[in-house]
Amino acid sequence: MTLSEVGLAVTGHEERERRFRRIFEQEFNYVWTSLRRLGVHSRDLDDVAQDVFVRVYRRLDDNDASRPVRPWLFAFAFRCASDWRRQVRHRVEVALDPDTKATLEPAADATMTIAEERELVRQALQHVPFERRAVVILYEFDELPMKQIAKSLNIGVFTAYSRLRVGRKEFSDAVRRLLAARGER
Repeated sequence: MTLSEVGLAVTGHEERERRFRRIFEQEFNYVWTSLRRLGVHSRDLDDVAQDVFVRVYRRLDDNDASRPVRPWLFAFAFRCASDWRRQVRHRVEVALDPDTKATLEPAADATMTIAEERELVRQALQHVPFERRAVVILYEFDELPMKQIAKSLNIGVFTAYSRLRVGRKEFSDAVRRLLAARGER
């Protein structure tokens, strides 16, 4: 290897590191929020997000930089959340789930209302099966086109539309049940 080839290799490595750092810094919150919406428990979010970015780093050269990065990242988040769900199924929990405890500090009514609505959405999403939940999140929250969703989840476009239709119904039914349980309409 010549000295110029070594220089090119180092420059390429540095550029790859900068690209990864930029993706990490700009998209960490998106990945974290996506994992939360996919049902990863708050105590495991940091670990699962780290796993996502380890996988992203390993596959960074496979990413087409000319395309939007979020659908690509969501595919990693989806797979990591799926892996997490399989592992959690075998875990025995003794302590109470802190996500279900009512630990709200006194706050303004508007802030409480927003927090309650977010919690309602989070809980309702948990009632939508995982595969359909991913499509609902990408379409309704991330506002991605269906072709991108289908490609990032490696499913057909018509399958994605079907999952969205059923997932929306399951989500709205879950919202109604949760509100009824609270005594609201």
